Amino acid sequence: MSGIMGFLILLSGIFVLLIVVGVFWSIRSGQFDDMEGPAERILMDDD
Repeated sequence: MSGIMGFLILLSGIFVLLIVVGVFWSIRSGQFDDMEGPAERILMDDD
């Protein structure tokens, strides 16, 4: 039972690490720079 628990803890640690790396990558690449633009752009009529 402890072998399975250790594997699951290791697997969840890897997932957490991937999520943290993904969040930092998205912040550094500017994914969160313009939060209002896309929300207002859908309301604007191009015609």
